[in-house]
Amino acid sequence: MFDRLTGSLQKIFKNLRGYGTLTERNVQDALREVRMALLEADVHFEVARTFITRVREKCLGEDVLDSVTPGQQVIKRVHEEMIELLGGARKDFDFSGKPAMVMLLGLHGAGKTTTAGKLAKRWKKDGKRVLLTACDIRRPAAVDQLRILAEQAGVDLVTPEKGETVPALAVRARRRAESEGHDILLFDTGGRFQMDDELVAELVALKEAVEPGNIVLVLDAAIGQESVEVARSFHEALGLTGLILTKLDGDARGGAALSVQHIARCPILLVGTGERAEDLEPFFPERMASRILGMGDVVSLVEKAQAAVNQDDMTRMEERLRKNSFNFEDFLEQLGMMEKMGPLENLMDMLPAGMQMPDQVKQGMTGDATKEWKRAKAIIQSMTVKERRNPDVIKGRRRQRIASGSGVTLGDVNDLMKRFEQMKRMTKQMKKMEKRLRRARK
Repeated sequence: MFDRLTGSLQKIFKNLRGYGTLTERNVQDALREVRMALLEADVHFEVARTFITRVREKCLGEDVLDSVTPGQQVIKRVHEEMIELLGGARKDFDFSGKPAMVMLLGLHGAGKTTTAGKLAKRWKKDGKRVLLTACDIRRPAAVDQLRILAEQAGVDLVTPEKGETVPALAVRARRRAESEGHDILLFDTGGRFQMDDELVAELVALKEAVEPGNIVLVLDAAIGQESVEVARSFHEALGLTGLILTKLDGDARGGAALSVQHIARCPILLVGTGERAEDLEPFFPERMASRILGMGDVVSLVEKAQAAVNQDDMTRMEERLRKNSFNFEDFLEQLGMMEKMGPLENLMDMLPAGMQMPDQVKQGMTGDATKEWKRAKAIIQSMTVKERRNPDVIKGRRRQRIASGSGVTLGDVNDLMKRFEQMKRMTKQMKKMEKRLRRARK
């Protein structure tokens, strides 16, 4: 996500930082390169032009050119304008109604139905009662897909009856939501490969029948500038209140995310960065701007860690390490926590140093680490409960059996055992050092 743009901007900013003083010519040249970087990242030309015009106005003032760190001041202005381009402050769904109604729109292939399932699961986890409604009455597979997703999320579902129109279905769903006390009523509407009059008429009829407070377009970020025109067309026809960008992990250029909010004039609410339900993330313009400019996003990384890690479990593990009773069951639990945080490459992108690494180096590092995690997990899962809890019993024949059961070599098992013993020895040494420090303080 944004790899190409981030790399280009990093080179431009490196040159800017090298100047002791800046002239108007230096700034103009740098902004010309920024503009080219934006266009190469598939940012809409209108957006790139407006962005550069605004940044130029801010950067040619005396407070920048005559400052002690002019290069840093220019980068600061670019960062500020990038935040504005992405929507300014974080926006969320309108949950003021009872039930709060959300109408999901989108073309075929954007991931609309999958997103409906992810939203239902997300809101159910937050303690809300969700009612899904299958409004794609022309595609039977869409109803079946939503039924499966509703079961997986553990939420209720309304499906169309024979001969029922979309507006009638929506009204029936609203009445059920009101009578049963659901907090959120989510409509998964019909899609097309492209917008047409029939689709627009159906969506307008649904909107008029239930008057939802949230009309949200699901967009495939990987289609680039085409997504901008799709958003503009839907907004003109229905009046969007928000956008969800999917498949952002599959778009190295990221131009759609930078263009669509500015053109459609409605906020990006969430972004999809993977297949899992957890990979539908809130969109924070300031954090995204920092990531695009290579500054990382440590706040989001910490939030991911907090969501994946149970504090009580971490305290228990720390205590077991101190008592030298840490075993392979604890180790396996730690690996599970790390997996919950998502692909390692995505986590690397949240660190400033990680974003500035060449793609080949980063992929090599993350690929090797991911392989190590999977190998370690396979080895531990091939152990018996007794072996996991008492690693000292794992000797010759047991190690050979574990290697065969996990599909690795005996050397791989020996390496894992060696690293595990090294970790325990280091913990012992740290514990001794703590005791010595306590005695010295007394």
